[in-house]
Amino acid sequence: MTTSVLARLPDTGAPDLLFLLLHGVGASAAHMAPLAQALAAEYPQAAVLCIDAPDPFDGVPGGGAGFQWFSVRGVTETNRPERVAATLPRFIAQVRDLQTRFEIDWPRTALVGFSQGAIVALEAVQAEPHLAGRVLAFSGRHASAPMHAPRDTTVHIFHGLDDRVMPHAAVVDSAERLLALGGDVTADVLPGIGHELHPKLVDQAIEQLRTFLPKKVWRDVLAEAPVLPRVASSDELGD
Repeated sequence: MTTSVLARLPDTGAPDLLFLLLHGVGASAAHMAPLAQALAAEYPQAAVLCIDAPDPFDGVPGGGAGFQWFSVRGVTETNRPERVAATLPRFIAQVRDLQTRFEIDWPRTALVGFSQGAIVALEAVQAEPHLAGRVLAFSGRHASAPMHAPRDTTVHIFHGLDDRVMPHAAVVDSAERLLALGGDVTADVLPGIGHELHPKLVDQAIEQLRTFLPKKVWRDVLAEAPVLPRVASSDELGD
């Protein structure tokens, strides 16, 4: 089990939402503090947790004393999916454990990742049905092109147009593919932003959470809507 840094719990009462924040490679849970503060301010009854990745960073010397979800030593487009898949079981187990601990079910859980943390969040909901109701992916991408869309999970993508670490084209391709597969997706690519957890991306994420109505909600509302009996008019009957 990895160490988690608690960003905020409600002042009174039990939490009604669970946000799990996942940092980038070589960083730590503290890197996600600005985003955690924004989420806690918007959702004061939520439990907002920043989580350290399970392994010490093994990258270039001097590259950081933080942690990693998977190694980037010698990483390629070919071996990245395998590395991500290897880390998913323990991550998924941790999400389930925290959901049990806080008595929060999966629709009220959001995975919020930056860079490598975003990759893990995106791939976790691909691998595990009903893990989280929403994913907020900042400056991240799928490890490989998605073959299906996660059912009843809304994916929000936030990216900088000037990102040179993970160029936005791959991210847009993923979003378009998820949409084609019937997924529930938003994608915001903002100019003048590189590979960073920029305040403008954070503001856009809060706005999407405030205003975007997931497909599941629409489907449930329509399913519960009463079918009203109607009598055809004489014009419709051809009289």
